[in-house]
Amino acid sequence: MQHHAAEGDTVRVHYTGMLPDGTILETSHGGEPLEFTLGRGEVIPGLEHAVTGMAPGERKSVWITPDQAYGPHQDDLLLMVDRSRFPDHIQPAPGQRLRMRREGVPPVMVTVVEVDDDEVILDANHPLAGRDLTFDVQLLEVI
Repeated sequence: MQHHAAEGDTVRVHYTGMLPDGTILETSHGGEPLEFTLGRGEVIPGLEHAVTGMAPGERKSVWITPDQAYGPHQDDLLLMVDRSRFPDHIQPAPGQRLRMRREGVPPVMVTVVEVDDDEVILDANHPLAGRDLTFDVQLLEVI
């Protein structure tokens, strides 16, 4: 009898994560399967919920809302930084990802949103915050 994936099980899956328009964000196809343990929060909640109850060999496509993915986009994570605070070797440009360091706080990845002569607007949200996602997932095995 096949064992359906349940909390506490370690599973291996192949997946493709996409935006609603079909743009592929990430896939395990052509590489190693993703391995994680259900219930440990190692992947986004929506993917974990999708795999729970699946049988090995089963495939499904799931729509994942922001609350089950990377959370809502939070305006309070937009930061205005004086351009003079950037080191000379960093020329910020929209879309650029930077590691921001502050004393006493772990570094955080930010995205440059806007640049003018005096200020730079940085976004500390996850790049996929506020986005709906679609995942095609196949449960390969329950370990």
